[in-house]
Amino acid sequence: MPDFIKSKVLSLPIVISFLFIFCSSLTVIEGQKTPEFRVIAFYTPVNKNEEAHLSFVHEANNWFSQMAIRYNYKYDSTPDWNNLNTCFLSKYQVVIFLDARPDSSSARAAFQKYMENGGAWMGFHFAGFALTPSAVPQNWDWYHNEFLGSGEYKGNTWRPTSAILRVEDKKHASTKNLPDTFIASPNEWYSWKNDLRKNPNIKILLSIDSTSFPLGTGPKLYEIWHSGYYPVVWTNKNYKMLYFNMGHNDIDYDSKPHKELSYTFRNEKQNQLIIDALLWLGRRR
Repeated sequence: MPDFIKSKVLSLPIVISFLFIFCSSLTVIEGQKTPEFRVIAFYTPVNKNEEAHLSFVHEANNWFSQMAIRYNYKYDSTPDWNNLNTCFLSKYQVVIFLDARPDSSSARAAFQKYMENGGAWMGFHFAGFALTPSAVPQNWDWYHNEFLGSGEYKGNTWRPTSAILRVEDKKHASTKNLPDTFIASPNEWYSWKNDLRKNPNIKILLSIDSTSFPLGTGPKLYEIWHSGYYPVVWTNKNYKMLYFNMGHNDIDYDSKPHKELSYTFRNEKQNQLIIDALLWLGRRR
C-alpha cells in the first residue's frame, strides 16, 4: 500500500475521535445552557399546613421543575421562610408563594423591598388568605391591601369543584393563548372583602363565569355560590406580580389513608395560563 494511502487510513481513526469529542462537547455545552431566569418557591413545612394545600405544593414543585427543563429557567424551592431575606432573594428573578405568606417582620420587609426594586412574584390560593381573628390574621396592610388589593378573606365555596373561568383581558401575556372561557381544575374558590374592580391599580385577568353557578356542593348552604362577581387571577399594575386563586386540591378525608381526588396541574389550558404568566414575569425587564 502506498505511503500516502497508509497515512490517510491511519489518520481516519484520529479524525473520527476528534469528531466524537467535538460533538460530545457540544452536547455538554447545550446541557449546561445558562437559564434565562431563576425562580425560588416558598412553602409551608409539612406539619403546619392543611393536607389539601400540601397536595398542591408537592404537585406544584414537580410541575415547575419539569417546566424548567422545557423552558430553560432554574427552579428551586424551600420550606424555610427565613431565606426570605435580601441576600438570598438577590439570586432570583421570580419569587413564588405556593401556600402561605411570611410571618416575621424582617421577611416581610425584605419581600416588600424586593418587589419595590423590580422583583417578580407569583402567588397561589392560601398565599392571599388573611382573616382577623384567625391563625392567619390580617396584620400586613401593605401586602393584603396595597399589593394584592383584596384585603381580608371573606368566604369560600365547598367542596372543591371546577368552575368555568372567563378571560377578562385577552391582551395580557399570561392570557393571550387562552380561549374566552375554559374549565378550571377543581378548587376551593375564595371571595374577598375588597372589590377589586374599584381599585385602579388592579387589573383583573380572569373571573368566575356566571354559567358556573351554582358553584360548590355544601353541605353548608353559604358555601354554595348562586350569583356574584368573583375575580380569581389578577395583577397589580405597580408591580411585576400575579395572584392565582387556584391551589387547593380535593381530598377525601373519610378514606383511610386520605385519597387525593383532584390535581391542579392536570389541566392543559390552566397550565398554559400559569407557564405563560411565569415566563412573562421571568423575562420581563
